[in-house]
Amino acid sequence: MKNFPKASRLSLAIFVACPFFALAVKAQTSAPDAGRKPVVVVELFTSEGCSSCPPADALLQKLETQQPLPDVEIVAIEEHVDYWNHDGWVDPFSSPEWTQRQATYTALTKKDVYTPELVVDGQSQFIGSDERQAGLEIEKAAHGPKTVVAITSGKPEGKNSQHFNVSVGKLAGNKDGDVAEVWLAVTEDGLHSAVSQGENKGHELHHVATLRTLRKIGVADANGASAFTGDAVVKLNSHWAAENVHVTVFLQEKKSREILGAASTKIKG
Repeated sequence: MKNFPKASRLSLAIFVACPFFALAVKAQTSAPDAGRKPVVVVELFTSEGCSSCPPADALLQKLETQQPLPDVEIVAIEEHVDYWNHDGWVDPFSSPEWTQRQATYTALTKKDVYTPELVVDGQSQFIGSDERQAGLEIEKAAHGPKTVVAITSGKPEGKNSQHFNVSVGKLAGNKDGDVAEVWLAVTEDGLHSAVSQGENKGHELHHVATLRTLRKIGVADANGASAFTGDAVVKLNSHWAAENVHVTVFLQEKKSREILGAASTKIKG
């Protein structure tokens, strides 16, 4: 057990990854908007220093690439925490920002911080390799009210940046007294590491939708027919493979942490 380095001294419980289960795929009878698939955001908190994490990484890859629920669009975000950076291996994709984001989620449940952990639409939290639970929670989230979010690519802003137009429709499922914030995430597929130390020593680890940057770009108007319109410029690091980069916009309540809607696109070639 490793204590989480935070003022509240949250403890880190390390869970053994559960075996894979078949996804219970059920055809949905309806969608929030005719002709539009509901979008569900699945966040995985993981680390290359955790031996229980590779099965969860593989599950996230399956969810992103295979999209196993036919009437749901799954948007994956893989967030590498930094509290496993010991025993000689530092996860090159880890960040204290993603550690803090996980701590914000777990503070709502008053449970321990652990890896691997899946969070579906900012609400349900469970062991990240539990495929059956993932299927149930994604399907449940897809049937809830969804705010329509759109993101479209504009003209490139120079050599290593891209312009995006963002719009958010009338809020759906929002709670009185809460604030819906508009966030922009940049992720990259295809990252991998040959781990030379730590619990995964000797293994080649592969990742999808690895979170590169995350920033708030606005606040939604709870009373407007159009809750938010704006644009953003995404600057690309020269070390990123642009063809593997996705840009996701999601609407998340500040207090409840529920994700009300999302949309994702790729960098225009």
